[in-house]
Amino acid sequence: MPEAPLPRFAAPPPARFALSEAAAAWLLSAPAMLSLFLLLLGPSLALIALSFTDWELGAGGLTWIGLGNYAELLEDRTFLAALRNTLLYVALVMPSSIGLGLLIALLVEGGKRLRATFRAIYFLPVVSLLVAMATAWQYLLHPTIGPVNRLLALFGVAPINWLGSSDWVLLSLCAIGLWENLGYVVVLFMAGLTAIPSELYAAAEMDGARSPWARFRLVTWPLLGPTTLFVVTITAIRCLRVFDTVAALTDGGPNNASEVLLHVMYKEGFTYFRIGYSAAITAVFLAVVLALMLIQTRILDRRIHYA
Repeated sequence: MPEAPLPRFAAPPPARFALSEAAAAWLLSAPAMLSLFLLLLGPSLALIALSFTDWELGAGGLTWIGLGNYAELLEDRTFLAALRNTLLYVALVMPSSIGLGLLIALLVEGGKRLRATFRAIYFLPVVSLLVAMATAWQYLLHPTIGPVNRLLALFGVAPINWLGSSDWVLLSLCAIGLWENLGYVVVLFMAGLTAIPSELYAAAEMDGARSPWARFRLVTWPLLGPTTLFVVTITAIRCLRVFDTVAALTDGGPNNASEVLLHVMYKEGFTYFRIGYSAAITAVFLAVVLALMLIQTRILDRRIHYA
């Protein structure tokens, strides 16, 4: 008896609305792009738009004034002092934090014992609430009862009003900023050091790099390039957005000697309710951050060795 033929199934008709690869890519990336716009680009554009108005918090309306806020910034002594102090703060704290942090990371990783303990100790300032630590810093730097002045008195140094003198307040804040950023930099550099294979040090020593400086120059420093770029970028951003120490310890005084950009922006926006003027200060701050990041990337990225 002949076998019955197998049933034939007709091939499905081609989809009329088949998406191309480009359309599918746009469709899949649409949620992420929408989130990016709503959370980052949208507020940034709104901020720039507000910087061209005279809007005050609580006012019934606003007026488009063009570059009026930016022209006022050029004549505002408080803003100019804050811009100068912020750039000086970055110039002092960032290189000192990176240099000292790298040195401490090398010393800790070069040791054989208590690595985890030292990592926890140096990372402690990062996890501490700096506003709460302001009380401790006020005591340490107190002009009469502070331990710092008492220690200096042993060497015949007269008491210094660290937080109340125009000559010393910014340097005091820089010292606190160094303490705040040092642990973060140390931990990042130690992570970069542990990623370097030990075989490279042995090979370099066989090739004649027998001193620690030679091994650091030929092996450690080139392979720390990506970590260094990340550390420089993050530390610069952390230094540029200094705010809490100023707000808790000095309030920008005395005589605007410790005033910084974010503190001026906060006071203009939430103390004097000049939202448009505060938005202009924020736009300048973002421009400074962007310019600094571009300069760092152009200079450092060309010298980085990516394994």
